[in-house]
Amino acid sequence: MRILIAWADDVSPNLGVRVLGRGSIDLISSVHDGVEFEVLNYGSRPSAVPWSPRSLLKQRVLPGSPMMEWLSSFDVFWDTRSGDSFADIYGMDRHLTMSLIHEFAAQAGARCIMAPQTIGPFGKRTARALAARSLKRSSLVFARDPRSADAAARLGRPVDATTTDLVFAIDPPEIGVPHDVVLNVSGLLWQQNPHVDHVEYQRAVRLVIAGLRADGRSIALMPHVLASDAADSDIDASRELHAEYEGDLDLVVPVDLDEARRTLASARVVIGARMHACLNALSTGTPAIAMAYSRKFRPLLSELGWEHVVDIEDAMTTSRAVLAATRSYGFAERAVEVQAAGRSRIDHLRPAVAALLSGR
Repeated sequence: MRILIAWADDVSPNLGVRVLGRGSIDLISSVHDGVEFEVLNYGSRPSAVPWSPRSLLKQRVLPGSPMMEWLSSFDVFWDTRSGDSFADIYGMDRHLTMSLIHEFAAQAGARCIMAPQTIGPFGKRTARALAARSLKRSSLVFARDPRSADAAARLGRPVDATTTDLVFAIDPPEIGVPHDVVLNVSGLLWQQNPHVDHVEYQRAVRLVIAGLRADGRSIALMPHVLASDAADSDIDASRELHAEYEGDLDLVVPVDLDEARRTLASARVVIGARMHACLNALSTGTPAIAMAYSRKFRPLLSELGWEHVVDIEDAMTTSRAVLAATRSYGFAERAVEVQAAGRSRIDHLRPAVAALLSGR
């Protein structure tokens, strides 16, 4: 059994993408023995597969296409879409590239599975048509929140199950060096971006830091997107704040996903604008306050029974809500319940995956 895991790997600077890769392998391995895995991602591109839509289309019609020959070697195409890229909010090129490879994998004979992910939004008619095609070509479709399930149904392909994020398929880590507050600052939002006002976001972060310090809390900055050629790494923003506060804030730069999960598991509370920083924390039983910049946060976390989600608005409103959440009572116990709920929800999809892989 050969399975191609698309849009996730164990080398991406974005630890959320590594979560999807690890969770996918752990989940599939738990229901089927003897699987050979390969990955396809922007940092792990097989030589047979070009990236641009034009090049992909040329490869498709090329006699003896290396791309089609390579795709035909797989039994299953496990499509994660990077967790939240089954949408057009990151641009049509990305959506089109991912959709074309899904289509060509199906044409090559692989059974396609849409792994648990956010589905939508799709603002353009073309984007909706591409999404509907990918859903129609999939043997199994899993949403990680009810809003995504509704989006799939509106596109004509109801999901096979509404589950949760693949992070809950990963076993909890050992506890690392204890921390009080672990603060994840998003490099994506720290600069000009299409999601939020970056100036207000920066002000909100600084107001949160000031409020935490006034409460006597200690803070450790932890990037969740590591160094890369991309402009949205969290490291520069974390280092900027570390220098600005002249070392009063700790800085923890994890070398890999395991170290990041140990750090998050060791915290009393995590505050993060990267959703997978929050999900990584909750999957270890650590409370996490999410600073949400898109619709993907709230439906997923609410379905798990976790309501500590703050939409990023103006700096004062955002910071007050975050600080109020840090002063809540009882959410440490609630986080442990959410961890159990997440693991239970992931279990819901194991029978369907096992049945498909075994040919039943």
